[in-house]
Amino acid sequence: MIVGLCRVELRVPMSQSLKNKRGVLKSMINRIKNRFNVSISEVAKHDDLKLASLGIVTVSCDRIYVEKLLNKVLDYIESNYIEVQLLDESIEFI
Repeated sequence: MIVGLCRVELRVPMSQSLKNKRGVLKSMINRIKNRFNVSISEVAKHDDLKLASLGIVTVSCDRIYVEKLLNKVLDYIESNYIEVQLLDESIEFI
């Protein structure tokens, strides 16, 4: 069993309130869950108006599949969410 963990650091530059930031993130999180069947959650920077940290996890018996899936999620975020800037990402395998 391979567990793939991706940590994503985001900036939401147009956010004027925590409610606005959470609305953007909630929409993105729900779409990613439904499209890619991964577990995803905001894991840090809950009280920062402009920054967010997401954790994305998936499990499979094939490491290559896990890596490709997490990279597809990152590409999806970059190409479909112009209101969010991807600052940093890291992928780990357990």
